Amino acid sequence: MGHNLGFPEGIPNFQPRDIRITEQAPILRASDEGVVALVERRWSWPGPSGKPVFNFRGEGRRFAPEDRGVIIADGFYEFTVSAERKAKKDRWLFTWPEHEWFGIAALLRTEPLLGEAFTMLTCPPGPDVQPYHNRQVVLLSPEDCFRWLDPTSAAGSFIHPLPSNTLNVAKTS
Repeated sequence: MGHNLGFPEGIPNFQPRDIRITEQAPILRASDEGVVALVERRWSWPGPSGKPVFNFRGEGRRFAPEDRGVIIADGFYEFTVSAERKAKKDRWLFTWPEHEWFGIAALLRTEPLLGEAFTMLTCPPGPDVQPYHNRQVVLLSPEDCFRWLDPTSAAGSFIHPLPSNTLNVAKTS
């Protein structure tokens, strides 16, 4: 698969924004023609209990190439219980300083009432995330975004945390 990028839903607006569960977000997905398309899809689908499936454990599973997507990001958040404010959480922004943008591995699923939606794949936390959460999203360099979408790539080789001192973290609330 080449790095042929298409915009089947119009030229995207890349203004930074925080995305919340059930909102639309830009993702990359491979098309049947071998083109990588940038589309907007809903983050999460309803699970069996009705709660949204927004994270999905990635290790030890196989993901068909047509079910893979990439969430485009320039950062992601983790939340911890605040020591200073009761019933509030502290918000921590993680960025990858070597990359203007990066990807978060996604799993795509078509729901009868929602259409195509995505969830974020997770793995055990790396050393940079572990002090804040017991899981982390699967992060992809810009180059790995395209390899993740390549149908000849084994999904399992991407499901791992990044090494120590790869991510920057800053308290934002």
